[in-house]
Amino acid sequence: MSNESTPQPDGVSYGDNARDNIAFTGGVQGGVYINRPSAPPLPPPRQLRKPVADFTGREKEIAALLDALRNGGRTGISGISGMGGIGKTELALLAADRLRDDYPDAQLFVEMRGTDEPPLAPADALASCIRAFLGPEAGLPDGVDDLTSLYLSVLSGKRALVLLDNAADGEQVRPLAPPQGCALLVTSRLAIKLPGLVRVKLDQLNPEEASILLRQIAPRVTPETAGRICDLCGHLPLAIRAAGSLLDVLSDLDPAEYAAQLLDERTRLESIGAEGVETGVEASFNLSYARLEPETARVFRCLAVFRGHFDAAAEESVCDDAGHNRLSELVRRSLALYEEKTRRYRLHDLARLFASSRLSDAEREEYRSQHAAYYRTTLAAAEDLYLKGGAGVGRGLALFDREWANIEAGQSWAVSESAGGNEAAARLYIEYSDAGASVLELRLHPRERIPWLEAMLAAARRLRRRDAEGNALGNLGNAYAALGETRHAIEFHEQALVIAREIGYRGGEGNALGNLGNAYADLGETRRAIEFYEQALVIVREIGDRRGEGADLGNLGLAYADLGETRRAIEFYEQHLAIAREIGDRRSEGGVLGNLGIAYKNLGEPRRAIELYEQALVIDREIGDRRGEGNALWNTALALDKLGDRAQAIACAEASFKIYEQIEDPNATMVRERLKAWHGQGAAKNERQDLLGKIKRYIFRR
Repeated sequence: MSNESTPQPDGVSYGDNARDNIAFTGGVQGGVYINRPSAPPLPPPRQLRKPVADFTGREKEIAALLDALRNGGRTGISGISGMGGIGKTELALLAADRLRDDYPDAQLFVEMRGTDEPPLAPADALASCIRAFLGPEAGLPDGVDDLTSLYLSVLSGKRALVLLDNAADGEQVRPLAPPQGCALLVTSRLAIKLPGLVRVKLDQLNPEEASILLRQIAPRVTPETAGRICDLCGHLPLAIRAAGSLLDVLSDLDPAEYAAQLLDERTRLESIGAEGVETGVEASFNLSYARLEPETARVFRCLAVFRGHFDAAAEESVCDDAGHNRLSELVRRSLALYEEKTRRYRLHDLARLFASSRLSDAEREEYRSQHAAYYRTTLAAAEDLYLKGGAGVGRGLALFDREWANIEAGQSWAVSESAGGNEAAARLYIEYSDAGASVLELRLHPRERIPWLEAMLAAARRLRRRDAEGNALGNLGNAYAALGETRHAIEFHEQALVIAREIGYRGGEGNALGNLGNAYADLGETRRAIEFYEQALVIVREIGDRRGEGADLGNLGLAYADLGETRRAIEFYEQHLAIAREIGDRRSEGGVLGNLGIAYKNLGEPRRAIELYEQALVIDREIGDRRGEGNALWNTALALDKLGDRAQAIACAEASFKIYEQIEDPNATMVRERLKAWHGQGAAKNERQDLLGKIKRYIFRR
């Protein structure tokens, strides 16, 4: 006789029907059941199928379930919640299979149809369990209360496990709480609430587990390709099973080509398909989506515009969801995910694609516009915190890092709409580029900043915004200077200077003069650079720009250091350091400490230089300034070499070289050559001095 249940048309599972010595058949007379002789007892009901043979991972969750349910546990009730396709049913079947010996009298299974409309009624679920013992023809009372009493009576004294799969909510499940000695295991897309319930919440598989599962289903897939496919499936078990099954049955489908197909977000759900699974990923999401109230469904669609995770304030603003009540309902239904530690929300990647597919064109335009506007404000807030200095530097950078995925998405939308002639989007894009100039310069590589700035320049010219045009030109000059393209940088700075003077923008004029000084210093025209710095210094002092004043003082220090006037350079550096600390400018503080270190090294005080480099290194690492970190390590290497500690010098230089390579810093080539010379003991003294001069000026100019 089979131990597996056979689903019936009404959705209630009937297994092998064991009878007690007295069967309750017939009707009710005066509220008392008539006892009639029973047929010979049948084996205990065993309605649970075996879990899939390739079940992978979830060891922590399995242990939690076994601990909660073994020997009745504390309450004998446990629930597994999570989004559709996450593997709740298979986990429940696996746990139940391992608990067979703990519950020898029965293992019952009821499909609660929680995603159907309507779901299975509690009375029908109770009747299903009772008839597993009394037989399909048993006459049963109609009311839930009477059925619950009979259910408890039938299970009393037994060791039985009841698995309620795909429950709708706690109200549907509550009447089926078993008596002492039995266990109840519930799966649901919602977070079910029951007295004493021990909840296990499932998230996606980790990358290693996901890859193992895929390769068990489709062994011909290489580990590398399996990793790519699993990433694109969001490590969702249902999607991985469907993708793996498709590759298994279609032997002419190249796994690498299939992975390339999945890159297209517009067709990814369709490409994953439904091979080897009862319900495809898209259909699985639709089961939950179809049960949402219209306003909650609208908010779910709106969430498609977010990239990565987001906080409640963002959702409330972008999705017009006061108090994020609709978002909380989506979390309850496992359509949105919440991380308690960070207090942030996200959609699973495939849930986001599903939600996006349900957006109308009008909704998409409205929500993306609101999203872009909100995160431009967020970028400005990060910049403001950073510029306040002190503790604000770290908070501003942390805010930027936390919201970067959404900031970038908002910027991308503004760029695309601006290019299409949307003037509101063009204005918003200009604001994006201006709002976060400092944090963007610190966090983005120059090659990443250049497209932002070119798009800003185009938008400014289209809107005839000369102020924004000048800002874009100046920042483009700085980006090209960082790449070592000095002549190109000068062209941009000269254009920015013309515009600043034309519109009477003194701050822009001071910036352009200072930037031109930097460029001519890079070309070795130090005296000319000093002239620009001195003109810039007059302007920034006139307008009270303390940050600009500090930068120009520091640059004058670098220029006099280039002329060999080290003591005079130190005077400028110390003025710069005082201003940086006064306004809390941690990045400039790190830079000027490095400059002072170079000066004292040149005065023959390498130990004092190393102390200053170490202070700079702490700041650079604190704020995530990778270029500054590489600079501090490299200059430490030079000082250590001067002290005769070649081994430690090489270690610092190698760490510096690794950073320079990662960020594509032009000085990587020079450091590589120095390392070769050090290893070969063949560096000429005059060659070392030339290299020091180049690195000194480029690295620490702020």
